[in-house]
Amino acid sequence: MTITLEAIYENGVLKLERPLPLAEREKVRVTVQQGPSLAEQSAGMMGWKGSAELAEYFAMDKELEYPSSAEEA
Repeated sequence: MTITLEAIYENGVLKLERPLPLAEREKVRVTVQQGPSLAEQSAGMMGWKGSAELAEYFAMDKELEYPSSAEEA
């Protein structure tokens, strides 16, 4: 049986979105695959024609934050 579900990694623990239909102490194999980045999730919402990597750069680069740390001081 293969089950795919979302989970959040928090404080060193994966927190599943719902309970699993497994017996207590049942042995399983786990494969972790990162979900899409924020840039990938929102790609196409504003007609972006560039790559996901470039969108990620614009969305996540600390130098491009607004307001910049210098403006806050």
